[in-house]
Amino acid sequence: MIKTISDLTDIKREYRAEMGKYKYQALVCFGTGCTSAGCKAVRDALIEEIAKRNLTHEVAVIERGCMGTCAVGPVVYILPDETYYTEMTPEKVKDVVEQHFIGGRPVLEYTFYDSLQKKRVANINEVAFFQRQVRIALRNCGLIDVNRIHSYIAKDGYLALARILQLGDRKEVIDVIKESGLRGRGGAGFPTGVKWEAAYNQNDTEKYIICNADEGDPGAFMDRSVFEGDPHSVIEGMAIAGYAIGASHGVVYIRAEYPIAIERLKDAMEMAREEGLLGKNIFGSDFSFDMEIRIGAGAFVCGEETALMSSVEGRRGEPRQKPPFPFQNGLFGHPTII
Repeated sequence: MIKTISDLTDIKREYRAEMGKYKYQALVCFGTGCTSAGCKAVRDALIEEIAKRNLTHEVAVIERGCMGTCAVGPVVYILPDETYYTEMTPEKVKDVVEQHFIGGRPVLEYTFYDSLQKKRVANINEVAFFQRQVRIALRNCGLIDVNRIHSYIAKDGYLALARILQLGDRKEVIDVIKESGLRGRGGAGFPTGVKWEAAYNQNDTEKYIICNADEGDPGAFMDRSVFEGDPHSVIEGMAIAGYAIGASHGVVYIRAEYPIAIERLKDAMEMAREEGLLGKNIFGSDFSFDMEIRIGAGAFVCGEETALMSSVEGRRGEPRQKPPFPFQNGLFGHPTII
């Protein structure tokens, strides 16, 4: 059980030391695109070939989320030399193990073909697609092990939550969010801190945080990519929001068409509960917070916040008049931040 910042620091140090023992890390994309393209067969072939060559102690095979190049999956990203292999197959794996892991030279013909530069590029930092990107919400996607909470903690995961609870000042958290200029990503760009403050000021013993992951646009990958590649960031963010407004319960509303995202989030929530990062008295404080998943049936209108709440409550997903706004009268009649 994680109780202090020191516990997080110890886990971070131990995980990095564990990964440091390997000469290579082979990060296999397990996002929706690569899964449909056959990444499981590539992963299995990697594990088999590595074992056959007695390299298990030198090469770690890790399942990760999507980095955005779904059209050229399955993708395998090799650290520490940052080689980016695309359109991988079980047959190609043998060459990578032979030439790269044993020979020390990337297999150039299997690397990313950059259509802008009209050439294959071995190092990810030289790929035009990535060069101008500044990743914030997606900063960990594709770089952490989706099956291990310690991989997220090694990227300073849950440290912000720990510091906030140690500080013990809900209003200061809201003030920091207001000063940051953070806005909602849903289109309207409403200031997040203003919304949190409105719920904080409501006099009610029960409040809710809802994550609207019901992206109904065909082929949309924004929320899906975060859940598939970095689900703990959603959990930590919801817990921080819950603490700020005084909510002890969170709901993630996500559509049934995202089975991998749902599975990853369920697993991440269970990991967090086992470590004491969801549930009662988080980090030894008086703050308790837990969350649940509600699966939508695919109604496009349920992306609208009041229709979404109606659906969570078990009623027909229909929008309702505002005011009252959700921060005044939201889920089950209580103040709610979405």
